[in-house]
Amino acid sequence: MNRVRTIAAAAVAAGLATAVLLPTQAQAAGSVHLYKIYYDSPGSDTRSNTSLNAEYVQIRNTTSRAVSLKGWTVTDASNHRYTFGTYSLGAGKTVTVRTGKGSDTSATRYQNRGAYVWNNTSDKATLRKSTGTSVDTCSYNSSRADYKMC
Repeated sequence: MNRVRTIAAAAVAAGLATAVLLPTQAQAAGSVHLYKIYYDSPGSDTRSNTSLNAEYVQIRNTTSRAVSLKGWTVTDASNHRYTFGTYSLGAGKTVTVRTGKGSDTSATRYQNRGAYVWNNTSDKATLRKSTGTSVDTCSYNSSRADYKMC
């Protein structure tokens, strides 16, 4: 009898472990979400374009299709806003939105700012669709790291 209980308990535990490890339906389907914020660019904060561009936020598309980000925004807690123009993020791709100036490519977009956006100790990024619907948020509260994986 004890052996039957032990086998049954092991089967239940294995089932629970499997259930915990399986992705949720939303994760399995994929999403467009904030992936990384590099909020403290290396070296001194000199406001040089190189330093500004070392500060960035990344957005990842884990769906199986390209997603138009036209009109989507990324904002910080102080409401600094970057709005995507006509842009499509490919399936499985990541786009980096840098703070400084540069020429936009399919993998990198530029905010064309002359000042930093992301605070070095704490801030919150919000990704919104063109309708204003919040898609994702990512917060950090640490000066011990230079970036946050969302």
